[in-house]
Amino acid sequence: MRFACYNVEWFDRLFDDAGKLLNDGGWSGRRDVTRAQQIAALALVFRKIDADAIMVIEAPDDHADRSGTRALEGFAEAFGLRTSEALIGFGNTTQQEIALLYDPSKLSAVHDPIAALDDAAAPRFDGAFHIDLDIDNREDEVTFSKPPLELALETARGTKLRMIGAHLKSKAPHGARGRDEVMRFSIANRRKQLAQAVWLRARIDGHLGADEHLMLLGDLNDGPGLDEYENLFGRSSVEIILGEAGCPCLFDPHAARALARKIGGAPTTARFFLKQDNRFLQALLDYIMVSDNLRAKAKSWRIWHPFDDPECWENESLRNALLTASDHFPVTLDIDI
Repeated sequence: MRFACYNVEWFDRLFDDAGKLLNDGGWSGRRDVTRAQQIAALALVFRKIDADAIMVIEAPDDHADRSGTRALEGFAEAFGLRTSEALIGFGNTTQQEIALLYDPSKLSAVHDPIAALDDAAAPRFDGAFHIDLDIDNREDEVTFSKPPLELALETARGTKLRMIGAHLKSKAPHGARGRDEVMRFSIANRRKQLAQAVWLRARIDGHLGADEHLMLLGDLNDGPGLDEYENLFGRSSVEIILGEAGCPCLFDPHAARALARKIGGAPTTARFFLKQDNRFLQALLDYIMVSDNLRAKAKSWRIWHPFDDPECWENESLRNALLTASDHFPVTLDIDI
């Protein structure tokens, strides 16, 4: 089977309130890209990766007046994708949901949050987690702006697994003015992100302790060496979620490669334009992590990078579509389950 994780930048802006595609010349949420251009690019990319299930990060908005599942299922129908069913868990107010788009002939999926809101060690993800972020002997309350999506899956072969889709808080100092405020915002955002990672890891420990098959897919907005504040805290969110040596751990080969290298090239899954520097920044932000009991069944991980993946580079239409569709690139895992 093939699983994918794909952060689609401002997917929501491609649909009207009825969930119909706005396939026209109006501007999308992408820089200098029309809605029609982004839609065509996404259709090509989704067809090409041909996954059995895609964890869509920044999926269309889902609330009383808009249906993210209707929008995703309409998108799949419009372009003949076999991933014809969509599932969203706890909604949020960011217009960027976490959703699973999947092929119902290959697997079944249900939203299955397993913790109580008042569970102190690992509350349900639409609740609040209490932790001392700044070592002042007072607990801070941490919430998810985008609560992780917890799923119970069963493949057509009968393999049962737990799946978590996650989109951790960005560390970017949005709204900060001046060097001092940028520093304060960046440090505060990193503290909150690390707290979210600790919360997520607590849930992971429960699954691994029960020897369940577990897969975590998402944009963690973090990785080794991404900013100058990382050394203040000792570990990245990615390292916390993967787990420490000696305990049950998750595995992602791209994360392992990046963590093992202090200098030199590392995999990347996202490409952003920095207006102030007039250049592009590349980063490893998107992951598919698996438990040890799934690792032996995993065949290959792949980042569909338009410049680093030979097939993507050589296929001009695919290369251009990847660059037009989003500022992130899909990550896929082929696994025998």
